[in-house]
Parts: sequence; structure tokens; C-alpha cells
Amino acid sequence: MKRVLLKLSGEALAGEKKTGFDEVTCIGVARQVKQLVDDGIQVAIVTGGGNFWRGRTSETIDRTKADQIGMLATVMNCIYVSDIFRYVGMKTEVYTPFVCGAFTKLFSKDSALEALEEGKVIFFAGGTGHPYFSTDTGAVLRAIEIEADAMLLAKAIDGIYDSDPKKNPAAKKYNEVTIEEVIDRKLAAVDLTASILCLENRLPMLVFGLDADSSIVDTVNGNFTGTKVTV
Repeated sequence: MKRVLLKLSGEALAGEKKTGFDEVTCIGVARQVKQLVDDGIQVAIVTGGGNFWRGRTSETIDRTKADQIGMLATVMNCIYVSDIFRYVGMKTEVYTPFVCGAFTKLFSKDSALEALEEGKVIFFAGGTGHPYFSTDTGAVLRAIEIEADAMLLAKAIDGIYDSDPKKNPAAKKYNEVTIEEVIDRKLAAVDLTASILCLENRLPMLVFGLDADSSIVDTVNGNFTGTKVTV
């Protein structure tokens, strides 16, 4: 793989704290990504916002407004994580689909590809810029646009299961599954819109747990213990 998009869940960034940022976790991610960049691999990153906001759990706030808050949560995450990446020695750019003053750059494919070719790690914040689309869908969309070889999903659990392993101790983990099976069985690796985008554009996914040592580097180098979603 020469170019990947890494999707980091907000919960994974929070570590055991479950909310906000766990700096040790974020520095660990940054050091792993630096290994990839030093090996010549181009890396783009999307973060979720669940460490700050889960609007779908609220029954009092309008869905559009809740999703807008979620988009801003991902902007905060990307600005924070990108600066951690700079701390460990990388150059970064943060892109959003809407204007955020001087905080971010407005996304364009040409600008993003140019930054990747310069060896920068690029962050896509703000989702698609529209309500009713998850950060999963935003991540798949950006991965397709930048012609990534695969999307890596770093989650708080170590792969895709046939049921929620937090609720069902007997849940079965898949080592490999097709995107059609993910859709048909409603396995919830990513949401349905994102899954169909992967299917139509033949984008494979690698789903793994962020908390394992060197999990990102191992996944890219083929030492993979999560779930491979084939297309």
C-alpha cells in the first residue's frame, strides 16, 4: 500500500477516559504514523467526534443541529491530533468542507494530493459538511477522492463481530468478510451509506483495535489481526 486513509474513532482517541483526549494514546498513534511516513507511505486521517458528542442519543436537539455539533467536534479532534503529529516531527494540513477562518484549509482534491506528495499527513475534518452523513461516510468519500489503496478503521474494539461483543461474550469475530456480507448481515463495520460507497468504488477496509501495540504499522505491513473487508 502506498496511500491509505486512517479513520480514528473518537472513543479510541479518548483511551480509558472515554471522553476528551488521552494524550499518551494520541502520541502513540502519531509515532506509528511517523513510521509509515518515513517509509514513504502517504497517510490521510479522519477522526470521529464521539469523544465529545453523540447527537443521535439526544431526543431534544434537532438532527441537523446535532450533526453540525458533531462536525465541529471532528474539527477540534483534527486540530488537536494534527498538532500532536507535529510534536513528533511530521508536517500536517487540516482540511474542512466549509470555511473555518484560519483554523483549516478548504478541501480540494488537488490541494490534498499536493500535500500528500510533499510528505505531509493530511486530516479531513467536518465530515461531508452536511447533516445525515456520518464520519464513516465522510471518510469513505475522501478515501475514494484521493484514490487511497485502502481504508484503515482503528476502533475501540479489535474487528467486526456478528454481534456486539460488549453485550454478548459469545460474539464471533470475523477474520475476513466481503462488503456484500457486511451490508446483508448489517454488521455495522461502517454505516450503510459508507458500505455501499465502498462496494460501488471497490474500496477495501481493514478494521482493527487501536489499543494494540503497533496496530497501525502492523496492519499496513501485513501483520494484521483484525477483520479484512474485501470488495
